[in-house]
Amino acid sequence: MHAVQQEIAQQLNVQPPFADSAALDAEVARRVAFIKQCLGNARLKTLVLGISGGVDSLTAALLAQRAVSELRKETGDDAYRFIAVRLPYQVQQDEHDAQACLEVIKADEVHTVDIAPAVRGLAGNVQALAEGTPAHVDFVLGNTKARMRMVAQYTIAGARGGLVIGTDHAAEAVMGFFTKFGDGACDLAPLTGLVKNQVRSIARRFGAPEALVEKVPTADLEDLAPGKPDEASHGVTYQQIDAFLHGESVSQEAFDIIVATYRKTQHKRELPFAP
Repeated sequence: MHAVQQEIAQQLNVQPPFADSAALDAEVARRVAFIKQCLGNARLKTLVLGISGGVDSLTAALLAQRAVSELRKETGDDAYRFIAVRLPYQVQQDEHDAQACLEVIKADEVHTVDIAPAVRGLAGNVQALAEGTPAHVDFVLGNTKARMRMVAQYTIAGARGGLVIGTDHAAEAVMGFFTKFGDGACDLAPLTGLVKNQVRSIARRFGAPEALVEKVPTADLEDLAPGKPDEASHGVTYQQIDAFLHGESVSQEAFDIIVATYRKTQHKRELPFAP
């Protein structure tokens, strides 16, 4: 079991547990430097990120805001900006959490784009949807919502000459828990290699309220199951996933679920198939 865990952890570039607060601060600094380097390499000055109300986008946003703030101070150029984007589908049931995140982040700019008209317009023109069961249609449209959110972010980034930040981390990557070419699409992913507890630790280090740090994670894409917890979809807990990725002992059932899901979702972590 341990050899398989180690192999998967290496593939996902999983970072070891933070030994102490100094190690946590060093990792924060390293990831902020990475974001700054990405902007420098692209010769751009704007970052764009959708804020869902969950800890992943909160943490990525805190890193991004710190990066542009440091760049403004270091260069004296006020053109460096972080744009936080709210992307609700009509009215989001946990909108209060998203607004609480924005209060913590204090982004340079905040924009809101309701994706509902675009999703409904597309759905109304896809005849094949009329042939599916309600559950299947709901699942398909859930992925469409995720992709439409990324379309909106890239539209803003294109208009403002910026890069789009992704929120994927190791605990989601191992489960393939993202929409291909939706929230899995981005220009840079500063949380890569972190397990869920490490993402929470970074948010906590920035002073985020505990209610947001420990909020139950949900993709919230399905109308028939609003607010469905990630762990209900996984069949295992994030605590078990984190333990697996850090080479700790997990139950045989959890091990089997994680490994099977990792292998089944490999296509999501690869470039498009090519001859």
